[in-house]
Amino acid sequence: MLSGSCRVAAVYSTTTLFSNSKQLLCKNCTYISNPLYNNNSFRSITWNSRNSRMENSRSSRFVARASAQPLKNPDQLIDSVETFIFDCDGVIWKGDKLIDGVPETLDFLRSKGKRLVFVTNNSTKSRKQYGKKFETLGLTVSEEEIFASSFAAAAYLKSIDFPKDKKVYVIGEDGILKELELAGIQYLGGPQDGGKKIELTPGFMMEHDNDVGAVVVGFDRYFNYYKVQYATLCIRENPGCLFIATNRDAVTHLTDAQEWAGGGSMVGAVWGSTKREPLVVGKPSTFMMDYLSNKFGILKSQICMVGDRLDTDILFGQNGGCKTLLVLSGVTTLPVLQDPKNSVQPDFYTNKISDFLSLKAASV
Repeated sequence: MLSGSCRVAAVYSTTTLFSNSKQLLCKNCTYISNPLYNNNSFRSITWNSRNSRMENSRSSRFVARASAQPLKNPDQLIDSVETFIFDCDGVIWKGDKLIDGVPETLDFLRSKGKRLVFVTNNSTKSRKQYGKKFETLGLTVSEEEIFASSFAAAAYLKSIDFPKDKKVYVIGEDGILKELELAGIQYLGGPQDGGKKIELTPGFMMEHDNDVGAVVVGFDRYFNYYKVQYATLCIRENPGCLFIATNRDAVTHLTDAQEWAGGGSMVGAVWGSTKREPLVVGKPSTFMMDYLSNKFGILKSQICMVGDRLDTDILFGQNGGCKTLLVLSGVTTLPVLQDPKNSVQPDFYTNKISDFLSLKAASV
């Protein structure tokens, strides 16, 4: 659990697939088992029409949490955990620009024997493609240390034994397609549908593939009406068709100059036409947390989640039972964090991750 006698865990149920327990408890949801726990007591989910009709509550329920404290003693936090999970956009980089002090900070943490993992809701790239981006920015990060929501979507479908004769319709970019291909899952859509148009002539009826068993929606710079209609038809008319979202982020950092509409805007369009709540595999769902905890054998109490968003990164850490550190180098500002209406309070906050070094130097 998180440190501090007056801190208690927040319970958050909005569009999340899994809690840090082995089942998700929600008033309006069908109970679902976490596929990572496949033993005699808990069976993994199998693909069927009942799963496709599961609804996730949009409501949130919080237990009071003490206000976040400024990070003053980085050594104490570093020594208390074995693993640091970093969000990427707004923490490591903004757009294609590296945030100051990142290389030195990562090297310092590795020198202290800490495991570093990078988790991003951005689905436009595959893990391999993200590895190349890290390399381009001068950072040495292996593919095994990267967990993107594009990978999470493919991993989730594999975990529920998605039928091999079914296909996935993709609203999104190349990252999702590459991860589905690596997972051996058939797909259609994606960037190639970006230029397609619908001629709304009298009597026209759009056809769709009846073998589509899941629609995956991620960030898509080539989003159009054709894609919305195709996804809508699949979800509404194909029995058992799943609606999976890589994330519901309101904004993203395409450049370091301003915020841009995020993947949540694409997900919202499909939600609006289907009235179906998506299954979210990205943050704040703990699917990726459970996956990497299982893969690396990490105790969640020995993890610190570092991110710039309260509603995704910090909740992701809290839902997983981790320590949390908010950095103010991305989306969240100090006034937003300290707003009395804000119920999401990390354990600590600081300006950027290089404060690990500057605060340490100042204390010497």
